[in-house]
Amino acid sequence: MLTEALARTGYVGICKIAIRRRERLAVLRPRHGVLVCQTLLWQDEVRDPGDLAPSTPVTDRELQLAELLLTELTGIEMRELRDEYGDALERLVAARVEGGEVAELPVPQPAVDLMAALEESVRTARAARGK
Repeated sequence: MLTEALARTGYVGICKIAIRRRERLAVLRPRHGVLVCQTLLWQDEVRDPGDLAPSTPVTDRELQLAELLLTELTGIEMRELRDEYGDALERLVAARVEGGEVAELPVPQPAVDLMAALEESVRTARAARGK
């Protein structure tokens, strides 16, 4: 009944829920005939935009590469996405249970050059899609 009433009126419900013994703010909204609960942030958890660093100017080439990357990443199948952290954790636990050696993963280095990072992301996205 609530799902249908929210769908007909275009309203959403604001509620409080408990997650890990902590009260969270949430929104209830209808979607495809079911009620969806999505957590929200409290006001003190949202940063004031004035506290953020000012925007850095972007070149046309950087913007073109970013758009190309978005185009390459469009159309992804949600079923193909993996929880890489969870998978790595499962492998770690299995290795420890079996008494095997656990290899340290290399720590990724932060990208300094935006253009190089964008170009590498485009190459990676194309390789993942088999292009």
